[in-house]
Amino acid sequence: MQQSENQPAGIEIALWQYSGNEGDWSRWMQSLSSDERERASTYRFERDRASFIAGRYLLRQLLSAHTRTSPSKVPLSPDKHGKLRLEGDDRLQFSLANTDGLVAVAVALGCDHLGIDCERADTEIEAAAVDSYCSADERRWLAELPAREHARAAIALWTLKESHLKALGVGLREDPRNIAFSWKDGIPVMVDGGDRDRRWHHRLVESGSQHVVALAACSQSGLPGISTRLFQDDNMPSE
Repeated sequence: MQQSENQPAGIEIALWQYSGNEGDWSRWMQSLSSDERERASTYRFERDRASFIAGRYLLRQLLSAHTRTSPSKVPLSPDKHGKLRLEGDDRLQFSLANTDGLVAVAVALGCDHLGIDCERADTEIEAAAVDSYCSADERRWLAELPAREHARAAIALWTLKESHLKALGVGLREDPRNIAFSWKDGIPVMVDGGDRDRRWHHRLVESGSQHVVALAACSQSGLPGISTRLFQDDNMPSE
């Protein structure tokens, strides 16, 4: 995939509602690195172990297609903040998120920063937690919403902020209240971002499930083209 300097970035998003079958987990493990397989074995709870394995499996499947390298041989390593990087190729940006029952991966060429996050739409967020990550204006906006919309809107704000912080590679070392959003024509935009931050683009992505998915991308070449697909495990053994 070639990318010219003046061409808008292209972003591929894959969403996967993965299997809960332990036999599948063993098969996915074969595409992981030895370090990842060792890490998977340290998870105490099966749900967490399955989420980790599925996430790394999907990430490696997508990066394998871009790098023409077998999935288990894709050279991934964490930077000083723990954010995964592709060794020897800084052009390809990617981000991984997983939550109960869903894995989301975004891959892009032509972006300076890329982040994705997902959460279950029915996650309950206590008022104290909302106060810890929402700005005063955001809290006022949430308070004005009908009760049936409040919970999902709070989740949307959290995923937007988390995707942005992941794109920066800083995680919660940055106060999420410093990043505030409002809506323009139904699209989330950062408040008081300034000229430099006009390069940032944020979207809520239709997941096809009971999950909220948010994307953050920083691109100097304009609004990225975004394609979203539901991942199908083509390596599934035939019956």
